[in-house]
Amino acid sequence: MFKTTIPVVIAFVAGVAMVVSFFFDENYTFVGQISQELLNWLIIIGGFTLLLGVVSITRVSWTAVQRRKEGWIYKIFTLVAIFVTAIPALLPDSWSPLFTRETGSIYDWLFTYAQAPMMATMFATLAFYIASAAYRAFRARSAEATLLLVTAILIMMWRVPIGEYVLDLLPGDVPQLLNTYVMAGINRAVQSGIIIGAALGAAAMSLRIILGIERTYMGKG
Repeated sequence: MFKTTIPVVIAFVAGVAMVVSFFFDENYTFVGQISQELLNWLIIIGGFTLLLGVVSITRVSWTAVQRRKEGWIYKIFTLVAIFVTAIPALLPDSWSPLFTRETGSIYDWLFTYAQAPMMATMFATLAFYIASAAYRAFRARSAEATLLLVTAILIMMWRVPIGEYVLDLLPGDVPQLLNTYVMAGINRAVQSGIIIGAALGAAAMSLRIILGIERTYMGKG
């Protein structure tokens, strides 16, 4: 009962409270203040989940290192990164300038010389995958695919300096036309449809959780 009924009841009460409090002024009514109180609890619980995530990845990585599983060398780097990154958060700034977040500190060094280059490498690699997918998707096999291909080429040229230079040589204000009709017109309309669909999906999922139909967050189908 405690593992199934209690979480469903909590989810139902919290969900209904958030919906009801939306219609009341939080500055003058108690019901309106419930949403802010629940959001504060959400922040607190989120902090504990982050700590739980750190403990979980530490246990998994340490187990992989002990059992010499495939890729255990990378797990060692993961463990070192976790504990070294935690130094500025655990040790007081008064002990050493290295424990702050200023320039030259451990945190700054890791971000500047480790995390930032890895992020740049990941996004650079991702750009090649996107280009490969675009090449396969933009084949001019039909009128619609040809229109998509031409529009994509113009947008990509518009986003780089050399492309802007080439577009400025064409008659008319092509960049302004792209911004007005493609980005602020067609693209925004499509984005609005996607956002509306995602919002409806989120609302449907929220109702399933509130009513106890969706229980995957408890490890159940």
